[in-house]
Amino acid sequence: MRNRNFRKKFGRLAMTASVMAMAISGAYAQDSKPKTEEQPTLVVITGLRASLESALNKKRDDNGIVDVVKSEDMGKFPDTNLAESLQRIPGVVIDRDAGEGRSVTVRGLGQDFTRVRINGIEGLATTGGTDSSGGANRSRGFDFNVFPSELFNSLTVRKSASADVDEGSLGATVDLQTMRPFDLRGFNASVMAKGRYNDLSQKTDPRVGFLVSNTFANNTFGALLSGAFSKRRVFEEGFSTVRWDNGPSSGGWCAPMGVTPANPSNSTATTCGPAAQGVSRLPGTAENIAAYNLASSANNFVPRLPRYGRLTHDQDRLGLTASLQYKPQRGTVFSFDMLYSKLEATRQEDFLEAISFSRSASQGGKPQTSVVKTEYAPNGSLLYGMYNGVDVRAESRFDELSTTFTQPTLTLDHQFSDTFRMNARIGRATSKFANPVQTTTTLDAINVNGYALDFRGDDRAPVITYPFDVTSATGPMTLATVPQVTSGTQAGTVPNTTTSEIRIRPQGANNRNDVVHVDFSWDAIEDKLTLRAGADVKKYNFNSYESRRVNQNDTIFAPNAGTNIASLTTQLTGFGRGQNLPAGTPTSWLIPDLNAIAKAYDIYCNCLKSGPVGGPGDFTLSSITNGNARGNNRAVEENDKSVFLMGDFNNTVAGYRVRGNFGARYVQTEQIATGYQAAGGGTPVTVRNTYNDFLPSANIAINVSRDFIARFAAAKVMARPQLGNLNPGGTISTTGTLSVTSGNPLLQPFRADTFDSNFEWYFGKNAFLGLGLFQKNINTYIQSIRTNVAYKDTGLPMSLLPANFTGEEVFQVTAPINTKGGKLSGFELNYQQPFTFLPAWGKNFGTLLNYTYVKSKIEYVVSPTSSATITDDLLNLSPKSWNATLYYDDGSFSARVSASKRSSFVTRVPGQNNNDVEGKNSTVNVDLSVTYKINNQWEISFEGSNLTNQANDQFISRLRDSVVVNNVTGREYLLGVRYKF
Repeated sequence: MRNRNFRKKFGRLAMTASVMAMAISGAYAQDSKPKTEEQPTLVVITGLRASLESALNKKRDDNGIVDVVKSEDMGKFPDTNLAESLQRIPGVVIDRDAGEGRSVTVRGLGQDFTRVRINGIEGLATTGGTDSSGGANRSRGFDFNVFPSELFNSLTVRKSASADVDEGSLGATVDLQTMRPFDLRGFNASVMAKGRYNDLSQKTDPRVGFLVSNTFANNTFGALLSGAFSKRRVFEEGFSTVRWDNGPSSGGWCAPMGVTPANPSNSTATTCGPAAQGVSRLPGTAENIAAYNLASSANNFVPRLPRYGRLTHDQDRLGLTASLQYKPQRGTVFSFDMLYSKLEATRQEDFLEAISFSRSASQGGKPQTSVVKTEYAPNGSLLYGMYNGVDVRAESRFDELSTTFTQPTLTLDHQFSDTFRMNARIGRATSKFANPVQTTTTLDAINVNGYALDFRGDDRAPVITYPFDVTSATGPMTLATVPQVTSGTQAGTVPNTTTSEIRIRPQGANNRNDVVHVDFSWDAIEDKLTLRAGADVKKYNFNSYESRRVNQNDTIFAPNAGTNIASLTTQLTGFGRGQNLPAGTPTSWLIPDLNAIAKAYDIYCNCLKSGPVGGPGDFTLSSITNGNARGNNRAVEENDKSVFLMGDFNNTVAGYRVRGNFGARYVQTEQIATGYQAAGGGTPVTVRNTYNDFLPSANIAINVSRDFIARFAAAKVMARPQLGNLNPGGTISTTGTLSVTSGNPLLQPFRADTFDSNFEWYFGKNAFLGLGLFQKNINTYIQSIRTNVAYKDTGLPMSLLPANFTGEEVFQVTAPINTKGGKLSGFELNYQQPFTFLPAWGKNFGTLLNYTYVKSKIEYVVSPTSSATITDDLLNLSPKSWNATLYYDDGSFSARVSASKRSSFVTRVPGQNNNDVEGKNSTVNVDLSVTYKINNQWEISFEGSNLTNQANDQFISRLRDSVVVNNVTGREYLLGVRYKF
């Protein structure tokens, strides 16, 4: 139904575009007035070489340190994804979700430290992702996969700060610009259509777009409309573990007969756990005791949820832009821009997994599991293990996701005189992410003997032995349900066992930025000094919501009489195509049929099925009263007011041309954070915080020669705390040890002093060699630790305390606090050159090469109760990255092959479950693009993406490099045609 609706929408859209094209074309034909001096003089970018030249000129002319990516032609961006275009820029690396670029890191600073503006207005586009990619975006990072790339004609990455650019970034400010009618001459229109094929999912999907634009009334009025629609169906397949855990931390293993385990139980009993649900305890032989002791060592680790799985992604993306421009008189231009994007998706996650290694005794976990045989590497990583009493599960999760982004922007450029000008703009950027359906269902095989896990052949793709037919609906894999009593108290669960589950977790997040900007420019000394002053008022609203089933155990009753397991299950087939998986790896297995289970249990009724509230069979959803969902019900409002004063200078000093800017921005931030404390089942708490920042900056560019420019920049910068850290919700204990666990709405922002220098040699047409040096002294960082604080200084209201408390009582507060940061430094090398020096056969070739090295050292606190620290890289920082592109362009035929390398980086320090770090291993992505212009109207293209089928390889532990995720999404090929009117 969703796909049909999208096709209908796009069909109507295309029809509207065609009508508008004919109307504008007719109007253009009637417009025979001669061009005047006021007509904009524009260069239409029509090829790869021209786009590179335009981008390089923009870089050369800017007073700051910037990098630019330009479209080759209207509505034609060089990559199918904005993030993937950004990764071609030195110092920019991307993170992917489902094989598609989602977020960026600039010079080692992740997405929370990078601001994005669209048509001059700060925006925040957020969407949902897989758990392994960070899940739903509830922070300040920008998700670039929300937009079709065809909507934009330029990207600018501002690496140095200037007073006229809004605050909020430690890394960079990324400017996205859509096309406007005055960017083009007269009537322009184009349409394109592509077919995308993925070799893993073996699906072919459409990608279409159009642009129509015209200017009227002697080029004083212009209108433009563009749109793009794409469908993408991909599989994400591979092995994952969620995390790795060491021997005793989850309660130890089932000890052999006569051995006292770490967590004492009746070691003389014949079974592990109650006889009804336990498994036979191993005899106390020397071999069994040795295997038990080896597995129980604190130095040895096992995967918590070893599993092969498939994630099925199905997404539709629709984008529209509209732009109107009016020039009522010389020096005055009104521009109205509208951007709309809708990303709708479904995702199904199917895993075949062992769950016992991550569970406690009451959940049927390790204390119920016997180690039959095992081997470990010297670094503590599991090589081989055979186990009895393992609970095996087929888990299926289904999500419906959508993001709707809208942004209207009105801009006025007005020239009062030849020396005095004004720019004003007002806009609202709104992003609404909804995940109304997130439902997980499971099938389970309880207490399986002879389960084996073998990493000896491949530490990323182990051999897993299941001692039963995983495809059979009559085997041990079934709905492990809770018997329902007809009278008395409902037991709730089967003791010492995790039964089959139904989890329901709808959620979402909304972001809105309202921005008003005005600035004035006065040429104090003609062509030498321009003074600028301006002000910005921004109001940002964020709210997050989540609900979950009241029943925390997620257990279900046996299905209605006459319902058999075959009617509630289905098969996953064709797993592992082309992946060279170990022999014996299941390529099919039994999975729950969500639609059948939803119908049999009526799970979406949001009603009490039976029993007490919170008991088994209760499908009622709750939010703030549900401890597991409460933390994602929160909101932040920010009111930012800033003013700036800046001077742009351009002069000759000692025979050298010297230009740049100097100035300062003063900003006041008022934050109002709302969350829910556990008291009273969910008590709302609102805390206000205000802080001020004075942010001086300077940029200077010296033309040492006609073709050599030396640039220097310095600034104080700030980035506001992550939204999750501002949550005042949590728990308060006023008995025994006085304690508070929550976010910290009184956090100060990240603050840093930045220093940059660039040396740029423009040694020929489209030829460039550059060296960039940078250093950021991060003075204020944020980490979560435990401190002793008087309650009155926490920012929490006194109403949460008993009446006899005064607020002077000292509480142990576990919350994020401001800590010292560290130094980040690095360099960039950038080389660009057409091979015009070669003979005729080679003069149309060229290359773009860049390399970035970044280093940082941050001291991370290991535990709130320990003074020990871990010194490691800043989160999301890849120390090394490079990009290489070889291209050919003769005006009619062009081809480009690009490779991007990102070295490994950490995503969490310290890691979970007694591990030092968690992170992602290095990646190399190779892409190809070929286009041929048949004539001035027709063009055909072929593109290849992810040609190396690069795996998303996530790890835990620096020493062991243990696999957390190792998934691939397949290669993609696009064949397209484009027609330009």
